Amino acid sequence: MMTDRSPLHPIAEPFRIDVPQADIDDLRHRLRSARWAADFANEDGRYGLPKPWLESMTAYWADGYDWRTHEAAMNSYSQYRVDIDGVPIHFLLQRGTGKNPTPIVLTHGWPWTFWDWKDVIGPLADPAAFGGDPDDSFDVVVPSLPGFGFSSPLDVPGIGVQATARMWDQLMRDVLGYESYVASGGDWGGLVSGEIGLAHPSGVRGVHITLPALPRGIAHWAPEDFADDETWMLRRSREAIADITSHVAVHRSDPQTLAYALQDSPIGLAAWLWERRRAWSDPRSYADVDAERDFLCTTASIYWFTNTIGTSMRYYLESVPDREPLAPDAPKMISVPTAFGIAPRDVVMLPRAKAADATDLRQWTLFERGGHFTPHEVPDEWITDVRRFARRLDRS
Repeated sequence: MMTDRSPLHPIAEPFRIDVPQADIDDLRHRLRSARWAADFANEDGRYGLPKPWLESMTAYWADGYDWRTHEAAMNSYSQYRVDIDGVPIHFLLQRGTGKNPTPIVLTHGWPWTFWDWKDVIGPLADPAAFGGDPDDSFDVVVPSLPGFGFSSPLDVPGIGVQATARMWDQLMRDVLGYESYVASGGDWGGLVSGEIGLAHPSGVRGVHITLPALPRGIAHWAPEDFADDETWMLRRSREAIADITSHVAVHRSDPQTLAYALQDSPIGLAAWLWERRRAWSDPRSYADVDAERDFLCTTASIYWFTNTIGTSMRYYLESVPDREPLAPDAPKMISVPTAFGIAPRDVVMLPRAKAADATDLRQWTLFERGGHFTPHEVPDEWITDVRRFARRLDRS
């Protein structure tokens, strides 16, 4: 695939993260002066996030964590902001080093940020520097979802999966000048990527999804649809219901009410995010607990400093399946080549047969480990899977 190496469209302005020191000081003050809720008989987390763990994390966030170090790491990449349809969009762009890099747009979910992709950006853009084949190079584009992180402030209603897919297609083709590209994502990013393949097939060469789900209800399943060797997927789907019910109910009904509390209390915000990061991750994914502690603080800090926990939660309400139903004459399947990379501890599952009915299924990978945050938890496995898919596209 030929890549346009001309400058970005002039509407894209360079962006650099620079949180005012007063905001950092205010965060630390709030963390140190917390008014803690009582917690008893909750050692196993049956009532929610256990207080001892959260107290320890809060103490580290206040006095051990250094935002400036992680801010500098994010700023080591070229970043931009662009207005698309009245919505501010932040994105990271890392050009590939190979002769013919494949453009790819990577979309995160909730409670992710764009920084969940940090460990795959370098190997994708410059595989030779990481012991890989330079012919596997990608131009890597990592946007922040509308109303998440630095894609803010969002003051336009109705921005969910369908609107994001339209904006991403504009970003890749009109702003960055690519004739075609690959879309990949997890959580909401998986649905956005699927929506791009469904509604904007002329610009996307292939779709790679880690969340085994598809947009607009184009793939329904019943328990009997899982094959004999997929019964573990059905068990995992049923097991995960307890971990995904509460936030979905709130985010889809009255997210603004909760937003007032979470944006006033960094500990409340972090607890809401971190409980799900813990519950939806594979415990086998992390060997260095201290390093993960920094990452969790960075995730919470991005939501806090950008005042976007409220708009990030609204994304659920804006993306309900019937918000923008398919027209009667619209395609009912994704016609572009599609790949799934499925982690065993993800929270949603889809029978392969149903995926094949609803997409042009070219690749179906079952990872040996990993949870809901695949590119962060198992970046090497994810990178291998995406490279393999891109090679198939080159041959097609």
